[in-house]
Amino acid sequence: MAKDIPVSRARRGAQMGKLIAGQAVRGAGVTLAVVRDTDEEHIARTERALTAAAEDLVTVLGSMKGLAMKAGQLLSMFDVLGIFAAERLPPGQRERFQNKLAELYDRSAQVPFAQMRGVIERDYGRPLDEVFAEFDAAPLGAASIGQVYRARLHDGRRVAVKVQYPGIDIAIRADIKNLALVMRMMRTIAPAIADNAILRELATHFAEEIDYRTEAANHELIAEMFHGHPFIRIPGVVTELCTARVLVTELVDGLRFPEIAALPDAERDRIGEILMRFYMGTMIRERRFTGDPHPGNILLADDGKVAFLDFGLVKHMDDAAVEFELDAVRMAAEYRATDLRALFVNYGLLEQGSPATAEQCLRLIHEVSGWMLTDAEIRVAEDAAAHALLAFVDPRRGYFDSWRREYAPAEHAFARRVEYGTLALLGKLRASGNWYRIGREWCYGEPPRTELGVLEQDWLANHANPTG
Repeated sequence: MAKDIPVSRARRGAQMGKLIAGQAVRGAGVTLAVVRDTDEEHIARTERALTAAAEDLVTVLGSMKGLAMKAGQLLSMFDVLGIFAAERLPPGQRERFQNKLAELYDRSAQVPFAQMRGVIERDYGRPLDEVFAEFDAAPLGAASIGQVYRARLHDGRRVAVKVQYPGIDIAIRADIKNLALVMRMMRTIAPAIADNAILRELATHFAEEIDYRTEAANHELIAEMFHGHPFIRIPGVVTELCTARVLVTELVDGLRFPEIAALPDAERDRIGEILMRFYMGTMIRERRFTGDPHPGNILLADDGKVAFLDFGLVKHMDDAAVEFELDAVRMAAEYRATDLRALFVNYGLLEQGSPATAEQCLRLIHEVSGWMLTDAEIRVAEDAAAHALLAFVDPRRGYFDSWRREYAPAEHAFARRVEYGTLALLGKLRASGNWYRIGREWCYGEPPRTELGVLEQDWLANHANPTG
């Protein structure tokens, strides 16, 4: 059970610093031991170190909640060990490390129900049992900003109730200030990453995310967008019961992501295509996207539809940003290197005098997004997203020096978050598909070539013209 969430900037910064220092010392110990260890001893030592590191990360970040916990969730999505230590670590060690970090999605340290009940009753201004006929005090999940509970309304409807942690708004503001300090420290290493516009965008979205009324409005918008969809389900919102710190939605039961990942190949491939169509298709087709694709937000309902949860971060993209995304994919797929570099310059992604050549621009986009640019059936590897991200920050890959000073517009940065988050999910599913052919529906307006694509095309025709 979690104690009170630390909210002061100094305390949260100190806890994060202590955690990072501890991991560095532990990592150095394992590295130095390689000199004298046998292979068996090294594996055993590394196993102990990874177990302790994962326990520390889950305990500290899980108790801190807020942005710190979100950072841990991102770590669990990307197989960083598979990149940095693939040659030294057996797959079993990496898998156990990742599985432990995955607890940060919905099984982190819980805040006692008495505290959470106080939040509910203060927001409603009345006792809990006047609002709900039944309320299960054991949370369904404990996430970064709030805990989710199962309840039933007096009219019989079964609902999910997300309740915000007391003091989490103060904690997040402290994290944003600490993040600003980290960004300033990074300017000599990667000036573009530390750009203030990106920080402002992050701060704005996290500030919005802690007001559940904003999330309720986002949720209603996406629910209407996908009303009647053949394979995507968005739970309904009980608007009259949503407050700044309490969000009430329809309860959906189903398989969670680890159970989905254990399904047969054909089922995982089908769900992988649904994930791509939801996260990336919505961005292109509807000019909107949910910016938080991760396993904790996905359920496979009993009717075979995939249910998507959590709409605290929904972004609108203007037409120019979407056209840039489409043009970049088309130019890369058609190997038009010169046009691609000119597009980057015109959009403001590259300076005209940047050392990044046309050929390097083309090679980079194929390296990080090749899964969408190759006309073939591709089964996504679990470490594919980590490899894509590493291309930008690892000097050995040949892109860092040319790109580290370039400016990434905030919309472009968030679009990459969706792309790499989707890729990470596909990797965890080990999903297979001709992702390029799916993308051609959006980039070239081609008819769909998959069964799901045909279903969605028919639904879109009726959804756009329900009386037609």
